[in-house]
Amino acid sequence: MSLSLELQRYLKVRRNLGYDLSTSERVLKQFVSFLEARNETHVTSALFLQWKQVFGKASQSTWARRLGMVRLFALWLHGLDPCHEIPPQSLIPSRYRRKQPYIYTDEEIRRIVEAAGLLPSKNGFRAITYPAFFGLVSVTGLRISEAVSLNVKDVDLQNGVIALCQGKNGKSRLLPVTACTSTYLKEYSRKRDRLLGHTPEPFFVSDEGTRLTDCSVRYNFAAVCQMIGLRARQRFHKHGVGPRIHDLRHTFAVKVMLNWYREGKNVDEEMLKLITYMGHQALSHTYWYIEAVPELLALASQRAENHMAKEVRS
Repeated sequence: MSLSLELQRYLKVRRNLGYDLSTSERVLKQFVSFLEARNETHVTSALFLQWKQVFGKASQSTWARRLGMVRLFALWLHGLDPCHEIPPQSLIPSRYRRKQPYIYTDEEIRRIVEAAGLLPSKNGFRAITYPAFFGLVSVTGLRISEAVSLNVKDVDLQNGVIALCQGKNGKSRLLPVTACTSTYLKEYSRKRDRLLGHTPEPFFVSDEGTRLTDCSVRYNFAAVCQMIGLRARQRFHKHGVGPRIHDLRHTFAVKVMLNWYREGKNVDEEMLKLITYMGHQALSHTYWYIEAVPELLALASQRAENHMAKEVRS
């Protein structure tokens, strides 16, 4: 059995079921390459641990997620050949903890977008694509996978609506955007089509004129953060540690909620709009921001105290 061919079949079947496999595909391809480089034909727990040693440093929770990806693939392989071992979940003990979000200031977002326009590019695409990409994520809270999956036909700049057809867990939704955002994206589209000589299928394109990948987006965001001092500069093109691109999504949500409190709006009534806009699966995923961000928690606490004081007076 060719592990590479079986991986292709596995990914194809899961994609047809509606799963977003951008991260899983990258991780599993590296795992399979590790096995095949050593002429290994079957998955075992010992080989997973060997791969972990050479893969590179990562948190325990990250490795627990990678183990989960390998376990699902191993289950598939085990159904075809019982000689494949399914690594136990206890191999990487981990208790999931959500990372504290980094909330960007408006000035930091401005510097990120400006620095993205300085990224080196052999034909000019990186310098126009990444400012537009990072800017769109910052004003819509899109997930990376969602922004990468956008096609030209999904972005209606005439009416200012983005049709998200490949959201998390296969769910779709419509995202209205401001006139300012539409104007910026129109200008990006014009430059993209002029450089390519035609209109492509993907909305955001790489230097090769192809769809961006999760890896390339994260790498270029890390490079930009190093350029402006949000991450320490690294040798050998390493990402380093610091604020993540996903924190742009957190920042969008937090700023929307802060404005609600400052404008005196009913947060519980407004929350359903934000949950729908961001494509969250549960109320707790959105309300979590109130606990995670001190400024939001302080505003929520103050409003609760004021409400209780009014009840006492009445």
